[in-house]
Amino acid sequence: MSSGEIDAEVRRRLKLGEPIYHVDADLIRELRPDLLITQAHCEVCAVTPDDVERVGCSILSSQVLALSAGTVEGIFDGVKSIASAMDLLPAGEELIAKMRSGIRAVTDSVRERPTPTVVMLEWIDPIFSMGNWGPELVEAANGKVLLGLTGQFSQAISWDEVRKADPDFLIIAPCGYPIQRTIRELPLLEALPGWRELKCVRGGNVAVADGNLYFNRSGTTIVETVQIIAEILHGRGSASRQHVGAWEPYAERQIEDPCAETLPTTSMVTR
Repeated sequence: MSSGEIDAEVRRRLKLGEPIYHVDADLIRELRPDLLITQAHCEVCAVTPDDVERVGCSILSSQVLALSAGTVEGIFDGVKSIASAMDLLPAGEELIAKMRSGIRAVTDSVRERPTPTVVMLEWIDPIFSMGNWGPELVEAANGKVLLGLTGQFSQAISWDEVRKADPDFLIIAPCGYPIQRTIRELPLLEALPGWRELKCVRGGNVAVADGNLYFNRSGTTIVETVQIIAEILHGRGSASRQHVGAWEPYAERQIEDPCAETLPTTSMVTR
């Protein structure tokens, strides 16, 4: 399904009270877990306590933990909660300390660099600006976030708002999408009015990133996400990339394809 179709189907299911996820209760019963981890932050992005309760899985485990992280501190709290539930609190606290240190190291390394403006997109059709912990990660990499607020849900915005913001950098990292899945839908952005006139497009400062693993996941990979953002904002093209496969610089190229039934294909090339 396309991004637009996925959005429409999710909205339809939410309106009718239908589940988005199928929970395999039989397999959970077979595995007999000591701990079930769910999330209560967003009813769309992952399995919720209600999803577990709906199929009776809550009685199949001695503990059901519901995480709710909308900020970086919330992510740390989640790590601590999981460690505590597993009777591994010292290890959890050590991990949190390492995560804090890793983020701080990136901040210190780019502190003296110019601070560019950034728009991050969490969805393409409709366009969503990234909220939650995303703006904090950009700030940790010495960037200034436009059209996104820390601790607030990602929100649908108009394309005119993006054009008006005209950021120095645009990071495209749709929720749940790896890079190649996002590349397939870039023609939707390229077809929008004023795309080529954006400062970030003209300056070659558009990046497509792995939203599934790095930008939309409230876990330990946020340290690497800050490193990735720093590479995008303060690196010098693909030669500076340490996280190969985590993001790609964008460049548009029209490819003639007599079999193409939709918009022109977009390919990624390194600068």
